[in-house]
Amino acid sequence: MRSNTLKASLALCAAASLAAAMAPASATAAAPKPQHGTGVPVIVNCTWQPQVRPTDFLLACGDGNSRLTSLHWSQWGPSKAVATGTSWVNDCKPYCAAGKFRSYRVTVRLDHPQSWTKHRDTQHYSRITLTYSNGHPDAFQQVTTTPLWN
Repeated sequence: MRSNTLKASLALCAAASLAAAMAPASATAAAPKPQHGTGVPVIVNCTWQPQVRPTDFLLACGDGNSRLTSLHWSQWGPSKAVATGTSWVNDCKPYCAAGKFRSYRVTVRLDHPQSWTKHRDTQHYSRITLTYSNGHPDAFQQVTTTPLWN
């Protein structure tokens, strides 16, 4: 019994170490930490954390089938933010679990700052526009605008 517990503990530690080693480099890079009430809008991620100039951003919080990576921000201001990067979208063919992630070059625009429900003294961008430059996923238009969560 003690042998099984030790083996299980070692396997768990190995899995955790492997997961940490396999994480993308950008996941460990520290983005600037926003200060509440500073007037600079934030974007709210899937875990309800404020972000400023993130290098990666998950769009499909429920299933992870759409994300933005390698974001390079040319602007982050009081009314809008603009970046270029890569959109990775699961084609879900024949169904999502068997689908393939396809990459698309994209320009990202965040705008319509509003008071964030969680921190009323903090503005958050409430809308995102994705403009695809080399084709686009079947489920999206070349220019796709959608609200962001609050």
